[in-house]
Amino acid sequence: MQKIIVTGGLGFIGSNLIELLLKNNYYVINVDKVSYSSNFYNVKEFSKKKYKFIKCNINNRTKVRKILNKYRPSAVFNLAAETHVDRSIDDPNDFISSNILGVYNLLEEFKNFFKKNKKTKFIHVSTDEVYGDVLTGRSNENYPYKPSSPYAASKASSDHLVYSYIRTFNIPAIITNCSNNYGPKQHPEKLIPKLIYNILNNKKLPIYGKGKNSREWIYVIDHCEALIKIFKHGKNGEFYNIGSNKNLKNIDVCKALLKIGKKKINIGPNVKINFVKDRPGHDIRYALDSSKIKKKLKWKANTNFQKGLEKTFVWYFNNKKYYKLLSKKDIIKRLGVRK
Repeated sequence: MQKIIVTGGLGFIGSNLIELLLKNNYYVINVDKVSYSSNFYNVKEFSKKKYKFIKCNINNRTKVRKILNKYRPSAVFNLAAETHVDRSIDDPNDFISSNILGVYNLLEEFKNFFKKNKKTKFIHVSTDEVYGDVLTGRSNENYPYKPSSPYAASKASSDHLVYSYIRTFNIPAIITNCSNNYGPKQHPEKLIPKLIYNILNNKKLPIYGKGKNSREWIYVIDHCEALIKIFKHGKNGEFYNIGSNKNLKNIDVCKALLKIGKKKINIGPNVKINFVKDRPGHDIRYALDSSKIKKKLKWKANTNFQKGLEKTFVWYFNNKKYYKLLSKKDIIKRLGVRK
């Protein structure tokens, strides 16, 4: 049985990726430092026969080295990252530490591990936010990086670091840039789970500005299926955009969730759209050109947005304990307001 290391596996995308890897009969080692956004609820159903959790910060090179040498993975999927733009506005320090220094330390240990373990790969999971505003058309893998937030800049830096190790040290690595994910197990600091939380708890629905910012949305399982396909068939040294080609304005996402909520529960009187002060430096539009992965690897996103949104709402409705295991202030407190 092949062994896979997933960093950041207590988080949203990481835990969904682990679940899919386990279904595909891999043994998975989850390496996570356990931060505010980590949630053991995300992995509570994983069988210990094929799954191992290790608490470890990827900046701890000694521990990372021991993990690599003990388990000798066929791949390392790096999803360990600080990801919330608003938090990066308030305090970029953790983003520099995790997303840049952490990736550097992980790469150094992987580079040394690869010298004696040639049948391995490094899959670095990044974001469409590195491209910045894409006001017209769609950004392909050759589109220039122009990040707008400290978060996006830290992820852009990590992409550049990984590519430099590919070119200079010939490590077998692939970089992926994905659009906005949604689905089960996502921390409610993000738009969709926050709106669902507020619908379920009779609270106002905060929307930045006038809600006209456009995002490309992909169901998390579609993203994870793409990552596994890239691991199996992707070409080392390449970048792959992963998207759905489905753009929606934030206000339209909110209205769609309201419709779903009204079908599922009795909506409280406070559940109304509430436009709030916009995020500083808020990008207007992200949009990926994912034709490369569709053509080269025969992958495409399969989940209809409406159906995916309904599945997401139902999951949170049926798993209210998920919210209870998180700090309430991390759910409801507004961040990213420049003083």
